[in-house]
Amino acid sequence: MTALAYEAPEAAMPEPDRDAYLWETWKALELPEGLHAEIIEGSIEVSPTGRYSHGQIANLLRDKLVVFLADSEYVARQDMNVVHERKVWIPDLFITLDGADEHMTDDGIGVKASAVPLIVEVVSPGNDDKLRDRVRKRCAYARAGIPVYVIIDDYDDHGHVTVLTSPSPEEANYGDSMRRPYGKDVAVPEGPAKGFVIGESITGPPRNAR
Repeated sequence: MTALAYEAPEAAMPEPDRDAYLWETWKALELPEGLHAEIIEGSIEVSPTGRYSHGQIANLLRDKLVVFLADSEYVARQDMNVVHERKVWIPDLFITLDGADEHMTDDGIGVKASAVPLIVEVVSPGNDDKLRDRVRKRCAYARAGIPVYVIIDDYDDHGHVTVLTSPSPEEANYGDSMRRPYGKDVAVPEGPAKGFVIGESITGPPRNAR
């Protein structure tokens, strides 16, 4: 379940003022343990910690990425804010340059999106959760120029992995997409994780085979 915490006031508000309002509101939030808040496409959204299967996929993915990236200047991270122009997200997993201090925002809130070449989201079952990862975050990450966005989706038919590349910030969309069903491997085509394979060892089998 996702709860919409705050939106900018209904009255017409210039975008910079709206962004500032949401940013200050987000920073002032005090949430119970187990909830986190993100600023996504003009709203603050509050979400709970994912269920077991959600966390299992994210952690299996991170375990394998840690090994894959071991000899590079990049690391895999979770449970950290990614910040872009007063927008903030908490991806299920992302890759960033090693040495987080150098790429931290001036206020220490999170990692700059400019230091993040890949983000992964694992889709949760609620209708709004699905729209968040498939639509709203797709737009937000494209606007920020995140080079690779991976969506691992149990609820897309019998389970699919979609790898989006070639972001267009002006259009808030990605120009290239690869979509593979669970049970078929898909390799990240570019960036520090180029050649990294997402397959059944991470996603599990197609949903109808579970």
